[in-house]
Amino acid sequence: QDPIIEELKKKFEDKVEFKKIDVDNNNELAAKFTVHAIPTLVIEKDGAVFKRYTGVTRANVLESDLNAALK
Repeated sequence: QDPIIEELKKKFEDKVEFKKIDVDNNNELAAKFTVHAIPTLVIEKDGAVFKRYTGVTRANVLESDLNAALK
């Protein structure tokens, strides 16, 4: 998943803030976002979960949903 995220960071660098959380060392955030498997990706919009993905997710799906979140 990391190469996909790195590519998306470049495409959305001025529009989206990307954060990577080590859930083993941050149980509070893992609980907040209901992380039960790794990788889990969450897109937030206006402080709420917009989309959630568990497992490896294709770049085109993430890019499409990021664009939707920016509207």
